[in-house]
Amino acid sequence: MVKSKFCNLYGLSPKELIEHHEEEQEMGGYFIINGNEKVIRMLIMPKRNVPIALYRPKWKSRGPGYTPYGVTMRCVRDEHTAINMNIHYLENGSVMVNFIYRKELFFIPLGFALKALVSFSDHEIFSELIKGKEEDSFYRNCMTQILRVVMNEKCQSRNQVLKYLGERFRVKFGLPEWYKDEQVAEFLLEQCILIHLKCNIEKFNVLCFMTRKLFTFAKGGCMEDSQDSLVFQEVLTPGQLYLMFIKEKMEGWLLGVRINLEKKSQKTNVVLNADSIMKIFSITVDLTKQCEYLLATGNLASKTGLGVIQASGLTVVADKLNFIRYLSHFRCVHRGASFAKLRTTTVRRLLPDSWGFLCPVHTPDGEPCGLMNHMTVVCDIVTKIVSNSHLLPLLCALGVTSVNGIPGKPYSECYHVILDGAMVGWVEKEFAPSLVNTLRTLKVNRERGVEPWNEFVLIPMTGKASLYPGLYIFTTPCRMVRPVRNLAEGKEELIGTLEQ
Repeated sequence: MVKSKFCNLYGLSPKELIEHHEEEQEMGGYFIINGNEKVIRMLIMPKRNVPIALYRPKWKSRGPGYTPYGVTMRCVRDEHTAINMNIHYLENGSVMVNFIYRKELFFIPLGFALKALVSFSDHEIFSELIKGKEEDSFYRNCMTQILRVVMNEKCQSRNQVLKYLGERFRVKFGLPEWYKDEQVAEFLLEQCILIHLKCNIEKFNVLCFMTRKLFTFAKGGCMEDSQDSLVFQEVLTPGQLYLMFIKEKMEGWLLGVRINLEKKSQKTNVVLNADSIMKIFSITVDLTKQCEYLLATGNLASKTGLGVIQASGLTVVADKLNFIRYLSHFRCVHRGASFAKLRTTTVRRLLPDSWGFLCPVHTPDGEPCGLMNHMTVVCDIVTKIVSNSHLLPLLCALGVTSVNGIPGKPYSECYHVILDGAMVGWVEKEFAPSLVNTLRTLKVNRERGVEPWNEFVLIPMTGKASLYPGLYIFTTPCRMVRPVRNLAEGKEELIGTLEQ
């Protein structure tokens, strides 16, 4: 990339650039491929680690008993590895967990996923599932039936459930033969179920939270979340796409080295020394050619899909009609080529949620109208990754009850507290507004380790079918933020799309 740290132009002043026969205002940020200036597009993606309630009629075709109701989550790790996971509501009141692995769909009954994650008794799992819904007899009966399905398969303990799952998924994962069935199931939980969380207990708590939201949505207790709204969207930046692509190709390269070594070791009179191993390395697929192909064609050759919604058109030639036109390539965000074929205009609408983040005027005419937008002058994208481990003690000090604790009021009168896609506790309904105001004051004044780009959102209980209530805290990158003036503090504050 031009003007990156490995580029000869990095850190040069305008005068030095002219001496090197370059443009005085050279910005960089693009690749030179076959003489063309190539820019990787910024794509709009579903917001990471957020459970989104959706109504999709096509989900009914996924199997007998399926309904259009579901909750989806795009789970993203710190190194930007992404996987899409859904939970589906069935007509008989049961729930199926659905995930994609290497572009294949897989389904697991919710009860098996929950029992595989923790060594709790059925009563303890049932008690966690019904928190906040203790008076809902239909929901209680559904949760009983979900756990009974596991018992019908003679899986009473966690080890029995792990063995049951490992036997059925072994053939799909391509793991070594010496792996036990339980290890295969652990691999499934680590690589396919809520991969942004490192602890099984955290995954269990979030699955329980998603189940409660799913039943509330299916029974009309909350409204559908709009994937077309900027509130539930973020931006995939070029560097992150390139990082994910190189990471996957490195895994493929290592797999190729392993296969070549195994073939070599099967021959007689094998001598494994530095020279022979280097020769094996040299005959394995070249990584640089694959990266160059991505930049030259914009086509994504990937076995997993990287969680990206399109596999072509990822790069464009930077148009240098004038400086402002050239600059617009670096402020452009694209919804995705697949949406251009849709006959509905829903995805192209300019919604009020995008005020201050997307320019209402700067979008082309014709096919890409409303799909290719440009960020406003003040809008910025969060790129820093900072650990959020210090926020949990701060929240507890400010009055949040930990996820394993018992709040002072019934669970039905408390909000879930969700920190970057992990359920961390409960906060009482009356105390929540003052807690959010305190957190925003700390953010504005940059106190107690609260970063200026953190986002604190309280969705209140309204008694109507509005957004699912809860206290949501975001510290992750890729979110759009813009500056506003905090009138209470008299200082500038960065707010996100959901916060607005």
